[in-house]
Amino acid sequence: MKRFDEIFEKVKKRKKTVVLVGAEDRESLIALDEAVKLGFVDGILVGNGKIVKDTLEDLKIKDDFEIIDSDPSLSSEVGVKIVSSGKADILMKGLVKTSALLKAVLNPEWGLRTGSLLSHLTVVEAKDYDRFIGITDGGMIIRPTLDQKVQIVKNAVTFFKKLGIDTPKVACIAAIEVVNPDMPETLDAAELSVMGKRKQIDECIIEGPLGFDNAIDERAARVKGIKNDVAGHADILLVPDIHSGNFIGKTMDYCAHYTIGGIVLGAKAPIVVVSRADEARSKLASISLSALA
Repeated sequence: MKRFDEIFEKVKKRKKTVVLVGAEDRESLIALDEAVKLGFVDGILVGNGKIVKDTLEDLKIKDDFEIIDSDPSLSSEVGVKIVSSGKADILMKGLVKTSALLKAVLNPEWGLRTGSLLSHLTVVEAKDYDRFIGITDGGMIIRPTLDQKVQIVKNAVTFFKKLGIDTPKVACIAAIEVVNPDMPETLDAAELSVMGKRKQIDECIIEGPLGFDNAIDERAARVKGIKNDVAGHADILLVPDIHSGNFIGKTMDYCAHYTIGGIVLGAKAPIVVVSRADEARSKLASISLSALA
């Protein structure tokens, strides 16, 4: 698959239920309504009941959503418990703080933790390159260790296989393409590359360090004389820290105007975590990713 429209068609065959936490958010309601109309999810809305109903009426949304009235301070807990009880399959962030939602997700009694590392994956519909490009982790782990990077890669690879890519190509992104002891991310990239060759990281091809340009663009790789199976054709970009992942994702959204979606992987259920500033199209894309996951 190379387009979100293809994912929309794919997930119609596996209808899921989304619980939207902080359902007062207009763009999230528009996205969820569209996903319902496309036929791949049902929705449960958690938030201030009056505000949610008024917003639905203002948006002229007439779908018969179940609305659970909740104090904003408790909405994350209510939503997570709905998912952990099996009543819903997907958790979606609306008008609540990410930190509050994740605190509820990680609750040891009724949360969604599995023992695996939770990581964020941004999926970009990169039309100029005729493929999806993943960016990880630009939303969860601030400055991942080498061990955490291994798990981040595994989470992303598992998901990209669901997009029909049997052996995803992973580029470990840095500012340069050679190892420099003063740049720890290049050391990690080189070690991850060796781990891939030794099958310590399997089901993918992983190379690095690579620059952003020569990771995604075949011409840039050719000009710089970089020859390996990933250069110019990367499916997944492993970034060195949350800042670089966040910047790349938002640049692709706001400057290149690509459609992007975001999902948190590694929990008992997919978690849609998007920026409050994201438009409905991006949130719809994120819902489709979670349905696929």
